[in-house]
Amino acid sequence: MAINRLLIANRGEIAVRIIRAAKALGITTIQVFSEADKDMLAVRLADEAICIGAPHARDSYLNIDKVIAAAVKKSADAVHPGYGFLAESADFARAVIKVGMTFVGPSADTIQQMGDKVSARAIARAAGVPIVPGSVGRIDSVDDAARVAAEIGYPVMIKAAAGGGGRGIRIAQNEDDLRAMAPQAKAEAEAAFGDGGLYLERSIRAPRHIEVQIMGDGTDAVHFFERECSLQRRRQKVWEEAGATCLDEATRQHLCQTAVALAEAVQYCGAGTVEYLYDEASKDFYFIEMNTRIQVEHPVSEMTTGIDLVQEMLCIAGGQPLSVAQSDISKTGHAIEVRINAEDPHMQFMPFPGVVTGLIVPSGKGVRFDHFLYPGYAIPPFYDSLIGKLIVHGQDRQDAIARLVHALEALQIDGLKTTIPLHLALTRDPDVLAGNFHTQWLEPWLDAGNLTKGEVP
Repeated sequence: MAINRLLIANRGEIAVRIIRAAKALGITTIQVFSEADKDMLAVRLADEAICIGAPHARDSYLNIDKVIAAAVKKSADAVHPGYGFLAESADFARAVIKVGMTFVGPSADTIQQMGDKVSARAIARAAGVPIVPGSVGRIDSVDDAARVAAEIGYPVMIKAAAGGGGRGIRIAQNEDDLRAMAPQAKAEAEAAFGDGGLYLERSIRAPRHIEVQIMGDGTDAVHFFERECSLQRRRQKVWEEAGATCLDEATRQHLCQTAVALAEAVQYCGAGTVEYLYDEASKDFYFIEMNTRIQVEHPVSEMTTGIDLVQEMLCIAGGQPLSVAQSDISKTGHAIEVRINAEDPHMQFMPFPGVVTGLIVPSGKGVRFDHFLYPGYAIPPFYDSLIGKLIVHGQDRQDAIARLVHALEALQIDGLKTTIPLHLALTRDPDVLAGNFHTQWLEPWLDAGNLTKGEVP
């Protein structure tokens, strides 16, 4: 049944993004907000809005009962979770369905299966998707971990079975490290996800992080090609590209085909991302996880394929089949997205919430800025520091970087410290310009003082 009244169970730029996609389809939008977010741009743009609680996320955006109560009160017939918060909560998806509404995303069972990294590895293996050598199931004890590590070889990554975002991960170079780090990883995973389960993977040195954007309607699935997300700080993505210039065409096709096979194996419905590590030397790739939601970096795939992924999600959730076959999807040019955070890159990326005293947004061919800012807006200190995403599209990677430089120089956000200086410095670095980087490249680059070296006096 087509969606008529959509509740957006999120905030910030993704809430604005969903509202605009929904309005283009003629859907009435209902925005939830915390007490700290009453002046948020999404509240102003939505057709209706409703407060769901106190500023801290646990009292508002992470409170399933309050979100569901708001949806019922506003007579919503569907809920879009965005990314983060409750987006990958199987309990939330079930709660939405229980009150007779549509959850814009995959089924609760799929979220649960793919959210548990051990279960996801087993499903991927069964679907013929290469996985990183590691433990077959969860690790029950440190002795079991030591036995598995001896079999697969050091170094190993100790990883949380639940959750993501880099939490709960430790890299052990030897057995002494493993025995010291496993309890730490377990405690961190328990605190972050309420689940202290662990598993082991062989640590691949200097890999590239490649992911594939997929979309499914519960029966069929398609891909929108790959993205590279190797520029990371503390396992958080900083700069994303579509496509991955490190791949040859045969590897690209194989990678994308395995992502579709995995999506169809779990009867995936909605937008999702299959993430891989790629060993450039051997040209081998390995599945690491599936994100059962729209991703922060989805705009680069939209720019290169010309398809609105959020609108496609809403249409599928409303009962329509995929609007495109794989043969209908082609890509043109190259796109880059950089995350603009309210952080001071010269002070160890300290969060810098404050009042936006002025705003100049770049425009022009191939330039897009997804954000939730306006002059006079006070950014609250309670949430993630992401305030916008600057996306550019060019004929090729060199053209995209040139457009990115111009757009970064034109983007002006007064009253705040932001990560714009970091991205400008990266656009001047020879390794970045040549595409010679990996997941462990950025932090040593920062430690060596290259942020300051890359700035224009």
